[in-house]
Amino acid sequence: MLRRPFPGFPHPLQMVGTMKLYYKAGACSLAPHIVLREAGETFEIEAVDLATKKTASGADFTALNPKGYIPALLLDDGSLLTEGAAISLYVAEKNPAAGLLPADALGRARVTEMLLFIATELHKSFSPLFNPSFDAAAKETAKGLLTRRLDFTEKLLADGRDYLVGGSFTPADAYLFTVLGWTGFVGIDLAGFTHLSAYRARIAARPAVQAALKAEGLI
Repeated sequence: MLRRPFPGFPHPLQMVGTMKLYYKAGACSLAPHIVLREAGETFEIEAVDLATKKTASGADFTALNPKGYIPALLLDDGSLLTEGAAISLYVAEKNPAAGLLPADALGRARVTEMLLFIATELHKSFSPLFNPSFDAAAKETAKGLLTRRLDFTEKLLADGRDYLVGGSFTPADAYLFTVLGWTGFVGIDLAGFTHLSAYRARIAARPAVQAALKAEGLI
């Protein structure tokens, strides 16, 4: 039996032709956005107002994604995929010619390892710093934890590697680039992290990254 369609969206089992990424400019959805462009995928993007849960076209975002947050990727068969790391890995696996994942199982596991580290130890560490309900003391504690996690990541890049895993760009790099972009908003000067600063500049110069930033109105 077919499910009821999402109000304002294609039927979940209806072929929609082109994938669509629901995003907020500069948020964690930037990472899969970059991966989609690195993969050479054909897709559309639509902004979501997370305060009102409305998409740019006026649809109720929670009708599509009951989680209520981004990113969400509406696939070309009308089904939905959520969680940034899952979306990025799906896109990379779907486009092997783009070379976004290592060929060996351990290499792919290393990419997943880094994605999980970024999600649980870096990304989540920013949350208290953006939350107005946290007092100054709590934010200082959170900033200290985040700084230690950034120190660890700095050391990963201290051996001269250009990317987090292997010798080429992977979804982990898209995710780390994204979260590093938030440091200036929470009072952390990335200039104090020599290798991370150079890494972020290197990733920012990639054509697909520039295209994603431009599409989201960030440059």
